[in-house]
Amino acid sequence: MLNNLSADFQIIFERDPAARNWLEVLFCYPGIQALFCHRVAHFLYCRQVPFIPRGISYFVRFVTGIEIHPGAKIGKGVFIDHGMGVVIGETAIVGDYSTIYQGVTLGGTGKEQGKRHPTVGQNVVLGAGAKVLGNIQIGDNVRLGAGSVVLRDIPSDCTVVGIPGRVVRRQGKYINLNNDSLPDPEAEIIRALFDRIQSLEAEVNRLKAPRCLAPVTNTHRFKQKDNLLIENFLDGAGI
Repeated sequence: MLNNLSADFQIIFERDPAARNWLEVLFCYPGIQALFCHRVAHFLYCRQVPFIPRGISYFVRFVTGIEIHPGAKIGKGVFIDHGMGVVIGETAIVGDYSTIYQGVTLGGTGKEQGKRHPTVGQNVVLGAGAKVLGNIQIGDNVRLGAGSVVLRDIPSDCTVVGIPGRVVRRQGKYINLNNDSLPDPEAEIIRALFDRIQSLEAEVNRLKAPRCLAPVTNTHRFKQKDNLLIENFLDGAGI
């Protein structure tokens, strides 16, 4: 347990540029506090000590906003960044050196018995608000985009985004931990449809040109407004 706590402490300085000194990390980082208390609670839980492990979990939830069931298995070097709203269920397993951002849920679907929570591999990044539900397997080096909802197994070395989560990138190499270059498949599909509509409009105008000499109305102005709204959406304003 001491080796795990040491790894939990060191990983913060490697992954958080705001971590300046050990005193600040120890007293002002709820992630390390929640993990420390969880490891104590898990130790007691595995020895079937009644009440106390759940009492520790409840107290930590009240203080840090991070709820980890004492039965969950957390690997070494796990980094919970900010952590408010993180929920990790009883039978969940989190691999070594994974990163968990605020609002992540490793939960069940309410329909299973026994092992009913996810198993997360090593070096996994769980983006803010990601929901991983059910007894599913998340491979190593996987990156889940913010707000993703994952309901199926994900192989190693993948990037997943969307609701429900879809694999949008799969490589046979380590995935960069940066979270600022995730693709957006919905926007890509909308852009493809928008391009198709523009092509069809151009074809219709070409066919109508020899016969239609009616004056231009406000339609053009409305089209410009619609195009502007669509462009803003595709650029991220409405996503």
